[in-house]
Amino acid sequence: MRIALAALLAALLIPAAAASADDGIHKIKHVVVLMQENRSFDSYFGTYPGADGLPRNPDGSFAVCVPDPAAGKCQTPYHDSADINGGGSHSADAAAADIDGGKMDGFIAQAEQHSGCGPLDNDVNPNCTPSGTVDVMGYHDGRDIPNYWAYASNFVLQDHMFEPVASYSLPAHLYLVSEWSAFCTTLGDPMSCSSAIQNPEGTGKTNQLQFSPFAFPVEHYDWTDLTHLLHDHGVSWGYYIDQGEAPDCANGAMACADQADTQSLSVPSIWNPLPEFTDVYQDGDLGNVQDISQLKLAAQQGTLPAVSWVAPDEQHSEHPPASIASGQAYVTNLINSIMKGPDWDSTAIFLTWDDWGGFYDHVAPPAVDNMGYGLRVPALVISPYAKRGAIDHQTLSFDAYNKFIEDDFLSGARLDPATDGRPDPRPDVREAAPGLGDLRDDFDFDQTPRAPVVLSPSR
Repeated sequence: MRIALAALLAALLIPAAAASADDGIHKIKHVVVLMQENRSFDSYFGTYPGADGLPRNPDGSFAVCVPDPAAGKCQTPYHDSADINGGGSHSADAAAADIDGGKMDGFIAQAEQHSGCGPLDNDVNPNCTPSGTVDVMGYHDGRDIPNYWAYASNFVLQDHMFEPVASYSLPAHLYLVSEWSAFCTTLGDPMSCSSAIQNPEGTGKTNQLQFSPFAFPVEHYDWTDLTHLLHDHGVSWGYYIDQGEAPDCANGAMACADQADTQSLSVPSIWNPLPEFTDVYQDGDLGNVQDISQLKLAAQQGTLPAVSWVAPDEQHSEHPPASIASGQAYVTNLINSIMKGPDWDSTAIFLTWDDWGGFYDHVAPPAVDNMGYGLRVPALVISPYAKRGAIDHQTLSFDAYNKFIEDDFLSGARLDPATDGRPDPRPDVREAAPGLGDLRDDFDFDQTPRAPVVLSPSR
């Protein structure tokens, strides 16, 4: 009788506990995803205490040494205090070469073959580093990026956040908002789309060194993105653009000739893909792509949308040859503006970098399908409900951001062709990938909301 009674009580208590855990996420009324550019986890947090960082020998020396074909020897990681880096190629081919079947030993060779951040083979770009040397084995630490390390010590550092696709910026940003990168042949027909790890804008641009933004409908992404689910559920969203110099190169090179156009709201670009999504036009939501000043104003007024994505311009992106200090100051100012506003007590900020930028990382990414995962990138959770000074070792990708958003605002609805009302032929439902962690583990929803940690943007 006692056993039966205990079993009955347990049955009653388990749903209540689960409901409590589910209710906790709803204390987050605003999710802000800040996406910076082109850094591997080891390049920023490889020496952060307690993280899965650069492997060391018992004597403290680095236990990894990557072949340097030009020098005929291998190179170990080293502290790099330079504010401007070169990095290496970060195309799909470069990702495969860097990973090298899990050996993680192709970084220097790729950088040398593609001249560090130069756009052409054997053409050193002097704007990348003062010496024009390959620097992919260099790492930064709290001396160079003190605010990022301060956020890690005060909030949550994620040391197994993988780029969702083993490629460069455009596919990464497509995965951020839609969990797929594809090329579509027929305007308005999601079933005409097929996976494209390198050229979602079409093979005609494969050899171009820079992205040429053609407005919808000349270029179109017809599969379903997360904003469509948000629209159908009446959930507010904004995609905020820092309108400056246009970014990146269409072939994954580290630098290319400057574009005549600037990154602007209605013009699609590598870091601003939503103006090419058919469903954004069909839903009448193009106006939700706004200038970064509108995010700052919303933070000040306490009118942040439920979901915000933020893309920098090149100057503030940390994408070589941009200044790390400028990028960190830009991010710090944005976070400060949110922390000082009335929405701070109900906000979660997810800060990450879109791809590895050719910089060394020692962890081989898991394979979830033929598109990814890509290499590890830095990632932080900043929130009044975030655990203090925690390191999250779960396997994550940007898909976990969408899963969190869906669980918080959409009652668990997924970007699933079988259920989202707008079928497309994507190969899988990324939120259901085996081993994908749950971002709720980074929060303590029972704690009193923590005070802001306002930092100086200057070093």
